[in-house]
Amino acid sequence: MSEQPGLADPARPTSGTLPDDQVAIDEAAPDDAVAQPSPVARRAYDPRGWPWWVQVLAVYAAARLFSAVVLMLTASRQEASYWGDAHPSYLEFTGKWWDADWYRQVAENGYPSQLPRGDDGLVQQNPWAFFPLFPMMVRGLMTVTGGEYYQVAPLLALVLGAGAMLVIHPLVRIGAPRAVAARPGLPLASVALVSVFPTAVVLQIGYTESLALLLIAAALLLLLKRLYLETALVVIALGFTRAVALPMAVVIVVHALVRWRDSRAGRDTLAGRDVGALGGLAVAAGISGVAWPLICGWVTGEKDGYLQTQEAWRGVRSVKPFSSWGYVTQFWFGDLAPWVMWGSFALIVAVLVVPAAWRLGPELHVWPAAYLLYIAGAVEPSSSLARFMLLAFPMATITAGVVTRPAVARRAWFTLVVVAMLYLQCVWIWDMWRIQGPTGWPP
Repeated sequence: MSEQPGLADPARPTSGTLPDDQVAIDEAAPDDAVAQPSPVARRAYDPRGWPWWVQVLAVYAAARLFSAVVLMLTASRQEASYWGDAHPSYLEFTGKWWDADWYRQVAENGYPSQLPRGDDGLVQQNPWAFFPLFPMMVRGLMTVTGGEYYQVAPLLALVLGAGAMLVIHPLVRIGAPRAVAARPGLPLASVALVSVFPTAVVLQIGYTESLALLLIAAALLLLLKRLYLETALVVIALGFTRAVALPMAVVIVVHALVRWRDSRAGRDTLAGRDVGALGGLAVAAGISGVAWPLICGWVTGEKDGYLQTQEAWRGVRSVKPFSSWGYVTQFWFGDLAPWVMWGSFALIVAVLVVPAAWRLGPELHVWPAAYLLYIAGAVEPSSSLARFMLLAFPMATITAGVVTRPAVARRAWFTLVVVAMLYLQCVWIWDMWRIQGPTGWPP
């Protein structure tokens, strides 16, 4: 901030720091006697002067409004399908299509006590593949409001997504101090890139991504604050939301190792109580990672019922780590399959090792690496892979921090990434969410 000579205001501080993501307002006194708006009035109209949480919600709302417009335009061209009539309403399009129908079945009917089998004796697709926490939350709201699943689920997802953004902002600020120092406004930039990610439209659809994103970000933030009991509760909830608790266990182990290293170097104090709490937290994460498959086996009487259910969605009925990458890439790319597969892996590794990635704290750096490695080994690469990438959200922080200076280059890079992501989001909604003909590739 600058002052004109001779006009210093003794009531105004002449130095100090501004809150994250806020830009100093020029408070120099006017050259003439014309009345000027007060700093408070100017701040009310200048988004840069808003509280950080208002900025976060404004960015998220703008991104979701963009997605809503694209969804409505796409719905106007949607033909009649298995899930509804042609030209569905916004809520029908976001609360009935694709896997939203499976979550509706869970919310309305729960889970079957026996796994359905076809004439060949193989387990068919069934609700056990879909985790219960989100549809049970929807069911509770359905009971309270009297609304149907397609009316309640997209709105709940929208609110949970807003909560996730309100957690991601302080998470980046606390978990990546070097990155924030190198790139001004990084927490809000991270929120923006997550909000406009090509598949971020699922944050307003009757899917579990909003809840999963909120729980993952909350678990990481609580871990950084060393609130281990609260972290354990969130991680357990995560185990009933998506199959991502096991990579979170890796982050917990890395966090413990970093604390142990720092305590040896005299930079931290690792008391016996902390060691016990971290050990209990790691165990809780491990149990959370296998709880749902065990419950499925107990209820259905088939120990491997969950794995058999997962096999029903695969082109080849086999759940072996990394085994599906060969035949899937061969199906899509033919002789180019090896080049595409290894090129994709190389690109992800490159993103995780650029200088912007190393400026993250260890927890934020390890989460996307552990999660993406887990996804690569556990799922069949399919048209849903782009949606799964949303939960590797620290990659947005890495992307925003690639260019740090000068300011004009930083803004140009950020604008380019936002425009590219919004374009790809339009493509994803039009080509993936809209179903053409009797069948399609699930988004």
